[in-house]
Amino acid sequence: MSSSLSVYLLDVAATHALIGCRDDDFLTAVRGGFEDDLVRDDDYHRHEIERGAPTADEALRAVVFGGPFSEDRNHAFQYGYAYRRLCELNGSFLPNDCFTPHRGDWLSVVDEGLLAMGVTAVSVDAFSHGAPPAPLPYAFTPGCGQWGPDAIAGALQQFEAAQRAVDASGHAPTLEPEVVEAVMQCLDWMRRAQARPGFGLIGFRS
Repeated sequence: MSSSLSVYLLDVAATHALIGCRDDDFLTAVRGGFEDDLVRDDDYHRHEIERGAPTADEALRAVVFGGPFSEDRNHAFQYGYAYRRLCELNGSFLPNDCFTPHRGDWLSVVDEGLLAMGVTAVSVDAFSHGAPPAPLPYAFTPGCGQWGPDAIAGALQQFEAAQRAVDASGHAPTLEPEVVEAVMQCLDWMRRAQARPGFGLIGFRS
């Protein structure tokens, strides 16, 4: 079974502030932007909804109003997808062809590639196994994580320092071409974020 990774370029703090903003006009705008998507999701998850999970619209309202959230952890996925909709509305979707689809431990493999290139400040696997901002409940799917502006700045500094060391020594790490391509895509994401003060990345694995 394959997975996908969706990454959004956005103002991380401003996006977090949308959770619990209790803004009816904003909720109406999100509903309007995702009307068909909400209907499709309800049809896809109809069995879980019949067993008590919130509908996509109910989950979206709970995220915008900061609760209430179901105490059943099996329902947490709906709030994760609702949060992704806020990110999609508030951010820009970034190219993800190196990560969608992917199988197995590919994200960890790319992390090893980042490490070989001197980067430890960020982790692609964090997009899969991180947690959404409080008070949203944790869900295994969709996995969620973020790279904030400080982490991105640190990662780019690490990469540049490692490249200077390679230039000085003439010895570059040996990596599979597809890993190099994926690492370069990560660096492109980070450079786009660094070009916009306060911006970072929020990613979802599903």
